[in-house]
Amino acid sequence: MTARSLRQRGVTNENDENGTTTRLTRAKAAALAVPDTQSTAGAIKKPLQSKKSAANVSNTAAQRKRPALGDVSNMTKIENVESKEGKKPAASRVGLTSKATTHSAGVQKLSRTNTSRSALGARDTNKQRETTEVKRPGSGSGILGGTQMKRPSGQKTVRTETSVVEEPPRKKVDIEKKTEVVETATEKQAISEELQDEKEDDLEEVLDLDTEDLFDPLMAAEYVIEIFDYLKEIEPQTMPNPNYIDHQEELEWKMRGILVDWLIEVHTRFRLLPETLFLAVNIIDRFLSAEVVALDRLQLVGVTAMFIASKYEEVLSPHVANFSHVADETFSDKEILDAERHVLATLNYDISYPNPMNFLRRISKADNYDIQTRTLGKYLMEVSLLDHRFMAYRQSHVAAAAMYLARLILDRGPWDATLAHYAGYTKEEILPVFQLLIDYLHRPVSHEAFFKKYASKKFMKASIVTRQWAKKYHSLYLDADNAYSTESNSNAHYSQ
Repeated sequence: MTARSLRQRGVTNENDENGTTTRLTRAKAAALAVPDTQSTAGAIKKPLQSKKSAANVSNTAAQRKRPALGDVSNMTKIENVESKEGKKPAASRVGLTSKATTHSAGVQKLSRTNTSRSALGARDTNKQRETTEVKRPGSGSGILGGTQMKRPSGQKTVRTETSVVEEPPRKKVDIEKKTEVVETATEKQAISEELQDEKEDDLEEVLDLDTEDLFDPLMAAEYVIEIFDYLKEIEPQTMPNPNYIDHQEELEWKMRGILVDWLIEVHTRFRLLPETLFLAVNIIDRFLSAEVVALDRLQLVGVTAMFIASKYEEVLSPHVANFSHVADETFSDKEILDAERHVLATLNYDISYPNPMNFLRRISKADNYDIQTRTLGKYLMEVSLLDHRFMAYRQSHVAAAAMYLARLILDRGPWDATLAHYAGYTKEEILPVFQLLIDYLHRPVSHEAFFKKYASKKFMKASIVTRQWAKKYHSLYLDADNAYSTESNSNAHYSQ
């Protein structure tokens, strides 16, 4: 602070109109001088002068001049002061000294080798300095009472055999370059290791995608984890018997496929929600698992199941007369209503079905809601309605396999930890359902209404795209040798 005030006075002296102004720098701090020839005029305040120049002024004899706080212009005064060893300067004598002279003439230097040496002791400038150790900037100049003392800025300390000699201050640019090296090698290594660990954790880290929905009440982010845990818990309770056709005397799996294909056409005509179709097929399978049905009553079971599902899922469900009409008036309204009571009683009114569309949307969140992937995923999930082989698997399992295959067809990247977390299934667990989907796709079309529905532009021609892909790559995934090697199959597919 004192050095700053001296610099300001030396440079911006308004009274010194004729004299040359000397700019104070660190390099010239030891040889700082104030011009002796200064003009005085009238009421203008006199600048600070040395004692020698003050004695030559005759007009100041009448009024005693206040002694100067320090003599920084005459270098002989400093030599006389330095000749007196052990004498400590008064506090007022360093009030207007520069930063360099403050450190060399106003503060006692403490070191590990000589802590009692006076800072004003005489120095032999003619003696050659023998440098034994150069201290790195920023390492401190000594320890006093357990506290590390910092070396004044702008100086470099050189240790000799008997004392500590202070070198003249260097340029500010050099000091800044040297002080940038603050961290030790150990600290740098620790930081680099920490960053490397963070990168490795990010590769396997599961991203928390529910936090961003905390302020959206429609997403129910506070309860979403408990909701899906409950849905997976009740999945086994709502699964039908995968072999119920064995106790059906007049029915076959092919007839069930024809019925579901017709219901998909009815569902499209009424423009119902996807959840309605999945629930209707689930009601059919669960009812046929518990009751024996004649062939001529199979269509009535299908119409009744669609009627119940639409009343459960839709905001405005079609009237019972509409279902009677689409069945070509084969069944009256009364027959459909009687069949509704019978089906609900058989299922014990338990139609809380974990819909696969919910699981598909959950996985689609981890897929950044890609519309193309989700459209292909919906088509592949509806494949599970037509093929009876999928009844042995949970709806969450089918949804995960559908999204996995959709991402593979569209080349959306690997099945990472985040997708596996939100789907609930890894790549190895998905394989059985994944292979069933490819097996259905590469076979000839057997359900015309279903194929026609997804061949439209509205659904991105999903049925056409997926079948073309399956015909080209099904051998990579269905061969016995390559059936369980997902990584090699994926690499072969991407290379082609």
